[in-house]
Amino acid sequence: MLLTAILSPAEEGGYVALNPETGTTTQGETVDEAIANLKEATSLYLEEFPMTFNVHPLVTTFDLAHA
Repeated sequence: MLLTAILSPAEEGGYVALNPETGTTTQGETVDEAIANLKEATSLYLEEFPMTFNVHPLVTTFDLAHA
């Protein structure tokens, strides 16, 4: 099963990892650790709440000018 991981730097260091298909969120000190934690959390979530995925979210960026 191919799912999406979005990683952002955490304020306290390390990374926050989000899976938008399920909403699971974890963190880790490194990118690899954050992804490994996200895999585990998402797997546990899907054991409890099985889902079928036919499409993936479109992940993009946008620029926002401050007033």
